[in-house]
Amino acid sequence: MPTIGQAAPEFELLNQDGQTVRLSDYRGRPVIIFAFPKANTIGCNNQACGFRDVFPQIVSRNAVVLGVSSDSVAELARWKQRKQLQYDLLSDPEHKMLDAWDAWGFKLIIVKLPISATRSYWVIDERGILVDQQIGVRPQESVDKALAAVERLAESA
Repeated sequence: MPTIGQAAPEFELLNQDGQTVRLSDYRGRPVIIFAFPKANTIGCNNQACGFRDVFPQIVSRNAVVLGVSSDSVAELARWKQRKQLQYDLLSDPEHKMLDAWDAWGFKLIIVKLPISATRSYWVIDERGILVDQQIGVRPQESVDKALAAVERLAESA
């Protein structure tokens, strides 16, 4: 599990177009990664569209947004087009990245739910250091907190 103040673990996943994306591809820029349970569901639409709507603010800070779930490349491609998302969506069907980042499976013990990605976000600075994260977060809260973290990075630069 990544720890704030330490290097974010490297990963390599396919995006919605079947192209390989590595976290290290974005060294030199802040990166927001958000995990979501299932493309084209209410909460995930809210989260993804929230990042879409603040995308100009994120880009103005030279930052990148990446969404990740266990959905297939094809599902992510359809969803990206349908919701007009400007950023890459990454497919982690074997949940290797999501496991390594402690965002696979629900953390609730009382309720029995299907296993999927836990809605989360991470913010990584331009050196690859994790500066903010929350595992288990509400859709809009992930957008607001991630954007605030990127703005703090820009102010301290």
